[in-house]
This record gives sequence, structure tokens and C-alpha cells, in this order.
Amino acid sequence: MTTENLVPTRDDRYYLMDAPLTRALVHLAVPMMAAVAAGMVYSIINAGFIGSLGSTPLLAAITFGLPLTALVMAVGGVFGTGGSSAVSRYLGELENATPEAAGTLRAKVRAYSAFTVWGAALAGVVVAVLGLVFLHPLVALLGASGDTAGPTAAYVGVLLAGTPVLTVAFAIEQLVRSEGAARASMIAIIASTVANLVLDVLLILVLHLDVTGAGLAIVLSNVVTVGYLVWYLHRKSPELRIGLRWFRPDLATTKEVFGVGVSELLMSGFLIVSSLVFNNVAMSYGDSLLAAFGVAQRIVQLPESLAMGVALGAMPLIATTFGAGRTGRSYRALAHSAAWVAVIVAVFALPLFVFGADTLGFFSTDPAVLSMGATILTALLVSALFNGFTGLAITWFQATGQAGPATILSVTQGVLFVPVLFGAHAWFGLTGTIWAITVSEVACFAIAIGLFVLRRRATAPSLDAAEPALA
Repeated sequence: MTTENLVPTRDDRYYLMDAPLTRALVHLAVPMMAAVAAGMVYSIINAGFIGSLGSTPLLAAITFGLPLTALVMAVGGVFGTGGSSAVSRYLGELENATPEAAGTLRAKVRAYSAFTVWGAALAGVVVAVLGLVFLHPLVALLGASGDTAGPTAAYVGVLLAGTPVLTVAFAIEQLVRSEGAARASMIAIIASTVANLVLDVLLILVLHLDVTGAGLAIVLSNVVTVGYLVWYLHRKSPELRIGLRWFRPDLATTKEVFGVGVSELLMSGFLIVSSLVFNNVAMSYGDSLLAAFGVAQRIVQLPESLAMGVALGAMPLIATTFGAGRTGRSYRALAHSAAWVAVIVAVFALPLFVFGADTLGFFSTDPAVLSMGATILTALLVSALFNGFTGLAITWFQATGQAGPATILSVTQGVLFVPVLFGAHAWFGLTGTIWAITVSEVACFAIAIGLFVLRRRATAPSLDAAEPALA
């Protein structure tokens, strides 16, 4: 008997299928929360080093490049989310498969794994080529002009050249988590963050490559992510394979991956548009409102990111148990995750409500920013709670292969904010503008509840074995 015909016994499988849910989420979600927190540091490292050069055009170039970074991550997310969701479900089906069916399921797992990585690479090549061909119109579209156009073109050009690496890094990190290997994903992200820091020092401060160096640091640090996770999959994964011989882009594979994964692309695209619309509306109230929102968003970013880590950790747990027919455990995992999100937001909200003014004072001394910032902080904290719940609902639909509801919610999150913002701005002025995001998040959550209730009838929990004590 060869190892090809065995299902290896691994701790990751235990946490997905058998561990008490609290313990399972600690194993799966806590590493992702740490990784997302590291990612926050990652996002400000380059800006910090460029800012130290004292050049406003260089710093502006980094800011203008943010929408492109979000787009590249979304392209990688199409394959990472869609592929990892399918892989987790097939791994769940493998738990109860007959010997005859097991071979077919393993072939599917490997085909989807390879498609996730190679599909992301090919999509990255397409984005890179198109972006470099139309580099200057793209720079103008991002808003750069005058003194900022040159640095932005240099920064964006490097990112575009490295787009295949970036899309693969984002996709393969999600793929590794599809079989519960959250710690491997965390190690890759943290190692990448450390590499980014070292490369920034070398390329920006030592070699004086300014924004070109910042772009190179991002690309090369993602090479670290890809390299480590390729090694991990080759040496440690019992089922996943990403060799080119497993890459079979047939219609069924493409349809399933894109059906679920496209929701990520749509959501990111619409959120970018919504952000640009909000900036234009907020500018009518002066720089203080934009500055106050910027400060409050930085503060609220931490609980929001931790809530995202919970959703990322819960996805393989939900998908694998759902694929194995243990829908009761899937629903309970969703409920536990929602409780975690509520606790995370509450833990951050209470001290911020008490010491909000002092917290804002770390970022600004402008009285106008501080007075508006307290209200904005309250609105964004309430939004963070409902956004976390809606994000879990999207995760549920993605994990269970329900592309329609996932896409509806993803599009709604991006589209609904714009009419709510214009209406609130017209009817309630500044107060309406501040609370528009909260109103839209509550509305999205209500839609998520409606979709969840409707779809639950088709996926009612089975009477699987009772869970172990929730220690």
C-alpha cells in the first residue's frame, strides 16, 4: 500500500472535524487574527519609510497606488476564495467517501489546488501586461498629476511587473488554509512582513530607490510568502498538489471557482468606487471631516481586521464540515464565530467610548478634528459590528459554495452605500454623512439575515453527532 491511498492523520484534520468548536476556532482563527494584524503593520511600513524622506509627492505616490493594490488582491482572491472553498468541501466529502469515490475526490482536490495557483498566476500576467501597456492612462485614472505623476508611475510600474507574484501569494495563502493549516499561513505572512521591513531599509534608506524600492520590497517580500508556502505544500500537505500536471482548466472547475470567487472581486471594486464617492462628498465639509474620518478609520481598523481574521479562520471549518455532511457543526461554527466578532468589537468599543477623545489626541490636535472624530468613531464602531456579521454571512455562503447569495451580499455592500450617502447628505447634512456608512452596514446585515433564512431551508442541519464539550 502506498501513501497515495492513505488519508493522513493530522492535527489540522482533528480541529476541522472533531475538536470542540472553541478550541477549533482558537487553532484556526487566532493565527489568522495575528496574521491580519501583521498585515496591518505591512500596509504602513512602506508609507513610514517613504514619509521619512520628507517628500510629499513620493508619499502621495504610495497613496495613489492603494486602489491598484486592492484590485490585485481581489484578483488573487477570485482564485484563492473560490478554489479554497471548493477544496475544503471536497476534503470534507473525502471523510466519508468509499474507496472508489476517494480517488475521484482526491483528483478533484488536486485539480482545484493547481487551478487556484496557476489560474492566479495567469490572471496576474494578464493584469500586469494590460497595466504596463496602459501605464500612463492608469496613473491619471488613479488621480496622480503634476509632481506626483512620475513617482506614481514608477511605484505602480513595479507593482504591475510583480502582479503575478502578488496574485499567487494571496491565492496560495488561502489555499493552504483550506485544509486547516492556519499556522503555516500565519508564518508565511509574518515572515513576509519581516522581509518587507528589511528590504525597505535596504532599498529605500541604503540604496535610495525611494518609491521604486518600496514597490520592489512589496514584490520581493511576497516572493517569500510564495516560496515558503510552495515548500509547505510540497513537503507537508497530505492532499494538496500544485504541480503543473494537475492544472486542468476545464469548464466545471473554472465555473465553480469563479462562481464563488468573483464575489471578492466585485466587492473590492465597488468598495473602491464607494470610497472615491465618499471622499468627494466629504470634501464639501472641508479637510477636517476627511482628516477625522481618516483618524477614526485607523483606530477602528484593528477590531475590523481581527473580525476579518475570525472569518478567514472559520471558512475552512465551515466548508470542510459542510462538505462532510455535518451541517449542524457548520451552523454551530458560524454561531461561535459571530460570538467572537461581537466580543472583539465590544472589547475595543468600551474603552474607546470611555477614552475616545484621548485616543484621538494621539493622531491630531486640531479641535475640529477632535470634535467630529468622537462622533465618527462611535459611528464606525457600530458599523464594525454589523460589518463583521455581514462578513461572516458572506464567508458562510462562499464556504458552502452558494455563489448567488455571496455575490448579492458582496455587491450590496459596495453599491448600497452610495445612494444612502447621497440621501443622508441631502437630508441630514453633516450628521447624515457621518452616519451613512452605519446605516448602509445595518441594511446589509438585514439583507444577509434574509438571505440566510431563505437559504437555510435548503441546507437544514443534519442530526450529526453531538459536539464535544465547548472547553
